[in-house]
Amino acid sequence: MGRVAVLGSLNVDVVTLVERHPLPGETLLGEDGGRFAGGKGGNQAAAAARAGADVAMLARVGDDGPGRAYVERLRRLGIDTSDVSTSPGAPTGTAYITVDEEGENAIIVVAGANGERDESLVAAAGRLGTGDVLLCSLEVHLDTVAAACRAAAAAGATVVVNLAPYAVLPPDVVALADPVVVNESEMRELADSDLVPGSLLVTFGAAGARWGLDGVDGIPVAKRDLGDTVGAGDAFCGALAAALATGADRRGALEAANVAGAAAVHWVGAQPDAAL
Repeated sequence: MGRVAVLGSLNVDVVTLVERHPLPGETLLGEDGGRFAGGKGGNQAAAAARAGADVAMLARVGDDGPGRAYVERLRRLGIDTSDVSTSPGAPTGTAYITVDEEGENAIIVVAGANGERDESLVAAAGRLGTGDVLLCSLEVHLDTVAAACRAAAAAGATVVVNLAPYAVLPPDVVALADPVVVNESEMRELADSDLVPGSLLVTFGAAGARWGLDGVDGIPVAKRDLGDTVGAGDAFCGALAAALATGADRRGALEAANVAGAAAVHWVGAQPDAAL
């Protein structure tokens, strides 16, 4: 069984519950939803650990209380945090999230330490090997992501790139990923670019997902059981990487990821029991 290394952001999610999302220029009253461990990297690492993988976190936090609390939470989840670096000047990242009565969310991310270039994370990716999986998302410095993907691939690891939030990566990085994971809106942006993925997995929310010729249907969730959709895509990606690290084929990995994504909408916040 290989190891899953997750290169991505660690954010403190500040959640506000609203009846509906505001229109431009409009002010609404909301309810405090709490502060939670979030960020695409942390969410994906937690999901991979829930799926039973041996997980290492490759990330950067501020030299502050929220950053230390987040790293300690990861350790409690059994995630190796030895390659989480600390910025001397930038704070730990923060995401401001509003969730409406339908469970749909709107998110603004302030990158903080996540946005700093970090060669130590590239070096960590280069220590992976055959059978390991590097899972990357794009809430961190894009040069770090590109260099880490190349280093992991050169070492024989499988590279999974979640092209979210959408950004343009170098063509060779997009081509080496197996797969590039996008949702419907990201797929449209990718289609309008000159990037050509060698392997593409598209998620369709409640309608399921498709990876090349393999596809899975969505798993219905009753409205009464819906917490919110925050982190469902990250749960999907983490479980996908965990399955690939066990040697699962495309269909097996898709099925495992689909179950994890559907489960993630049952709680409020990007991770279960993630209050900070």
